[in-house]
Amino acid sequence: MFALFYGWKPTTPPIFTTAPDLAGQWQRQGLGRRGFWRAMAASCALGLAGWAWAQSPAPSPGAYPSRAIKWIVPFAAGGSGDTIARLLAERMGQALGQAVLIDNRGGNGSVLGTEVAAKAAADGHTWVLSNGAAITTGPLMGQATSYKPLEDFVHVTLIGSFTNALIVRQDHPAKNLQEFLALARSQPGKWSYGSAGVGSAGFLTGEMLKQLAQVDMVHIPYKGSGPALNDLLGGQTDAMFNALISSAPHIRSGRVRALAITAAARDAEFTQVPTLSEAVPGAVGDAWFGLSVPAKTPPAVVERLHQEMDKLLKTPEVKARLTELGMVTLNQGPRGFQAFLQAENKKWAPIIRAAHIKIE
Repeated sequence: MFALFYGWKPTTPPIFTTAPDLAGQWQRQGLGRRGFWRAMAASCALGLAGWAWAQSPAPSPGAYPSRAIKWIVPFAAGGSGDTIARLLAERMGQALGQAVLIDNRGGNGSVLGTEVAAKAAADGHTWVLSNGAAITTGPLMGQATSYKPLEDFVHVTLIGSFTNALIVRQDHPAKNLQEFLALARSQPGKWSYGSAGVGSAGFLTGEMLKQLAQVDMVHIPYKGSGPALNDLLGGQTDAMFNALISSAPHIRSGRVRALAITAAARDAEFTQVPTLSEAVPGAVGDAWFGLSVPAKTPPAVVERLHQEMDKLLKTPEVKARLTELGMVTLNQGPRGFQAFLQAENKKWAPIIRAAHIKIE
């Protein structure tokens, strides 16, 4: 071992018995006794260092997270989904000890970003903000995807939903939902409703109402909820399914009247407004957001993510902020989320087929 330090080679096969003999051999080779003791000290230090390394615990190769996390939001920056993801990302990063970075990948009805997530490494460092257009109703309407919505993801947490409201102008002859349905039944094809476009939550809820309540209304699609709301206020359309959070200022000011909301339960602020399902059983249709990761992500990582998101969604500060943004917190884990998605497919598939809805 000493030769490793000083390059010494014995000239004859040595027969060493004691340390002094070793020192003598080193001295005869011209290295001196001082060199011998330096080598001895270095050798001992190396041996002690190796022993200490062997005794110390090795770092866990499965430590999670080991680097920054990318959360793909399949929408443009500034929308409701982006706002909610950024609110949660900062706090999830604090809980996990690594930054959670938002990556906006809007396009193709939120399918583009979802496809990127489906192809990512299944190690928990890529998330996607899942939603109905990419996972349930979009594919049911023929939206082309390179992934299987239920098989190619682990759906970790159903974060919450956005309630829509059926609104009419203040001067509309129907003062409540029953009168609205009676008018629609008595004058088929006369009354119209606007939405943010074919495939939007408002459009699908309108089609669901038409089928379940057996009414005939004309759908007027717009490129976004803003233009649709403007035409409702201007008298070009008769009704609209619009996000309650966006409709709330107009309801409070008296410019529009809310006849019903699409949630399963009445809203905490607008308690006088009934749910659609109170008059039409089964008519529940909200937009929703969830946290999903690529399939084959380790179960321990999935569990960790759900536990941290569960704690976060129960925080009073976060719940209050989400309520301000119009979200109803659902906080369902992987089993509940999967059951929810299956129920969504079962609910929307016959409605979409019967209405012959197809995304071109």
